[in-house]
Amino acid sequence: MAAAGPAAAQSGAPDGGPDGGRRDGGRQGEERGGLRAALSGLTTRGRSFLAAGVAAGVCAYVLGQGDLLRVGLLLAVLPLICVLVLYRTRYRVAGSRRLTPLRVPAGSEARVHLRMDNVSRLPTGLLMLQDHVPYMLGPRPRFVLDRVEAGGRREVSYKVRSDLRGRFPLGPLQLRLSDPFGMCELTRSFSAYDTLTVIPRTEPLPPVRLGGEGAGYGDGLQRSVALAGDDDVIPRVYRHGDDLRRVHWRSTARYGELMVRREEQPQRARCTVLLDTRRSAFQGAGPDSAFEWAVSGAASVLVHMLERGFSVRLLTDDGTAVPSEGGDGFAASAAADSAEAAGLLMDALAVVDHSDGAGLSRASDVLRGTDSGLLIAFLGDLDEEQARLLGRMRRHGGAAVAFVLDSGDWLTGGAVSGAVDARLRTLRDAGWTAVPVRPGTSLTALWQQAAGAGASAAPAAGARFGTTNHPGGRS
Repeated sequence: MAAAGPAAAQSGAPDGGPDGGRRDGGRQGEERGGLRAALSGLTTRGRSFLAAGVAAGVCAYVLGQGDLLRVGLLLAVLPLICVLVLYRTRYRVAGSRRLTPLRVPAGSEARVHLRMDNVSRLPTGLLMLQDHVPYMLGPRPRFVLDRVEAGGRREVSYKVRSDLRGRFPLGPLQLRLSDPFGMCELTRSFSAYDTLTVIPRTEPLPPVRLGGEGAGYGDGLQRSVALAGDDDVIPRVYRHGDDLRRVHWRSTARYGELMVRREEQPQRARCTVLLDTRRSAFQGAGPDSAFEWAVSGAASVLVHMLERGFSVRLLTDDGTAVPSEGGDGFAASAAADSAEAAGLLMDALAVVDHSDGAGLSRASDVLRGTDSGLLIAFLGDLDEEQARLLGRMRRHGGAAVAFVLDSGDWLTGGAVSGAVDARLRTLRDAGWTAVPVRPGTSLTALWQQAAGAGASAAPAAGARFGTTNHPGGRS
């Protein structure tokens, strides 16, 4: 079966089509089973014609009327011919599906384009098209297509929308074939399906300066070690275009190939986004819940920091990190790289769910011994022990900003409880810039509030949080 085109996401014949690689015996058995299935697809009209033809034939035999026998044969043969023709043409229809876009933010619409190609030499009858979609995306779309000429094509489209993030399968595409006389209907399903990824909603954030973070430099920056002496040189293989004055002859003689000295290069500033997913830390569910706000906030910060040139990493309370290999995170050197890295992070956040963990110790273990750079956390309900643990996590990196949500406050719409105020004080005493998140507050306003709080929290510590690291040292 010919595919519908290079951009088709789903193509091919419906299930039960011929397989050229099978043996003849298996193929004949499949055809007999398919023919029985086609006979079972007789409509009420087709069964009525068949019954009337059989009755007319019996009466013609009893009464000896030849004309009545011919009428009976016509009535009985017509639905059988329709079954045979429809059975032979069901393998000659190709279907395809195309999603625009493949990733869509929660609450936004995506369009699904369906295309049916008649690749046979005979025109089709009435086609009834149906696509299977999850109930979260809307009602099941159904279309009625008129007669499709030989080599013809029909295209239809429908919209899907979900307020909940996730990965939703679309398909399989189901096709109901009907003959021009309405004697028989066959329902077949295509084998392939597509996946629509509904990612969290994001907010554009202003380019503010958080504590310990600057435009490419700051406490979140790590530089490569200066390589000055011959004993400390870590050479690399010569690449086309390297300056010959950087050739390290001692290493060249040792390794037998041309080696050059590495130059000290400033690396990207790092940012780690910690997302608290503990089930015990969040109450409620749905698109307006505290947990969904935290997921959307983490997505917004990741995209924003990636666009600013940071090397970003997503970390959850159970120790899961994206990317999982290494500790540098995603870094984009071009717009295409930034879009690809953001897409991978959004795919991870689209399916993130509550964890059964009771604390943040696994995330602390991941951060221990590494420089997380700028640490931004989205936290749910905290007890005193977890607040103290977060205070110790602050020492593992540079500046730290925490957005703390009280899920009870989100459920009731009341004021922030005293326990949350106490946890905020604990985090601030440990050096965090802690910001409470009230229901209905935009992340943009909280982002600016965090920048102002970080700048005014410790003016005397400006040499620590407000300095700029240049390749030549601190100033």
